Amino acid sequence: MHITAIFKKAGAPTRLMKLTASLLAVMVSLVFVSLYFENNFEIVFGQQITLTAIVAEPKERWDILFDKALEKLKANHPDMDIKIDYRVLPYDATRTQILTSMSGKTPIDLISVDQIWLGEFAEGGFLTDLTNKTKDWGRANEWYPTNWEGGKYENKTYGIWSWTDVRAIWYWKDLLKEAGVDPQNLTSWKGYIESAKTLNNALKDMGIQGVHLVGAAHSPDMWYPYLWMLGGEILKQKEGHPEKGTYWFPAFNSTEGVKALDFLKQQVDAGISPQPNHFWGQEFADKKFAVMLEGSWLLGTFPKEQWGTLDQNIGMLPVFPTPSSDVNSTTMMGGWLLSIPQTSPNKDLAWELLTIMVDPQILTPMLQQEGYLPTQKPIGEGAYAAQLNSTIPYYSELVSMIPNAHSRPNIPEYPQIAENIKQAIDEVYYKIKEPKQALDDAAKKSAEVLGW
Repeated sequence: MHITAIFKKAGAPTRLMKLTASLLAVMVSLVFVSLYFENNFEIVFGQQITLTAIVAEPKERWDILFDKALEKLKANHPDMDIKIDYRVLPYDATRTQILTSMSGKTPIDLISVDQIWLGEFAEGGFLTDLTNKTKDWGRANEWYPTNWEGGKYENKTYGIWSWTDVRAIWYWKDLLKEAGVDPQNLTSWKGYIESAKTLNNALKDMGIQGVHLVGAAHSPDMWYPYLWMLGGEILKQKEGHPEKGTYWFPAFNSTEGVKALDFLKQQVDAGISPQPNHFWGQEFADKKFAVMLEGSWLLGTFPKEQWGTLDQNIGMLPVFPTPSSDVNSTTMMGGWLLSIPQTSPNKDLAWELLTIMVDPQILTPMLQQEGYLPTQKPIGEGAYAAQLNSTIPYYSELVSMIPNAHSRPNIPEYPQIAENIKQAIDEVYYKIKEPKQALDDAAKKSAEVLGW
């Protein structure tokens, strides 16, 4: 046999042995590396934490907020691997899902809370008391007072009111011009009704109604400003409650309440039709109405590319009509709070995330994109205001309504009380009862709801 062949034959097992040894060495190394990472994961990659949240639609606002806030949170904690897992649900499903999750002790770190839900959630023991954290934070005086107080229940802070909305008069300039109506006439009760009649007569052949009147489920929200501007209240504190000593009692059936509801009756008598279906301003954008009292979200029914010139076609009056010139107008605010559930396993980190989300630097771009109004003075009036004023039509005028605006009660019984008021309004709309009788009946039922 040739000597080369002998060496080749002899070398094959040697190379195989070397290859096997090398593979074993690699495998052993991988085992040791794997064991090292398993035992030292937090050192190598950082502590892994996933914060969970349930929030209400629309999704775009949360995408903007969570993306920017997470970036800042990670920068604050380079030793942690932080993620945010958030579910965005329709409005009606949000409350139900949050209550179900918290009742079942499901770990959740952050939730969005409609301002009127706060009392129900806090009373149920579902929310973390943030009072001490907010004191250490020291930013309370930067909020408009109504918005800061709206995050409290029984003098404890359970949520941070993060953005808001106001209701105002919107009108199509060309339609009012066509009918010969001066927009300023819309600012008084008498002028509002006279303008509605004029608009209806001038526009009926075009299939356009003069003035919109809310007849949907939230009709109480559009009645409250008339009650408030007259000095009335929805509820008041009263002594002698059989269980609670001093507790809330219906006050909306006062003289002021009757007068406020009578103004709605006058509108119906003048030919203004209550609208049982509501499309949140789209009916106005579609030019089905010349005038509409609607929330600031109405702007969102117009394409963003039109916002820069919107004031050429659409007018806005930052008021509700008043009975006389010596009565100051007001409006109602809604909006969303951020709260931390009791079930959160990461309360400190969740609080840090919350404070980042409401930091003006983080929050303002979202407000600008979505057209929302601020609850914080630095955004409403400070350095950030110019940025929003250049983007959101009528921004400064809408913000001017916030200091004098009111919010709804956030006690657990409020939804039932609102339903009773809604029934009273319907009874007046459809001529079943006079305003006083309708409100008295609603107050009686509401007193029972409140335990009187």
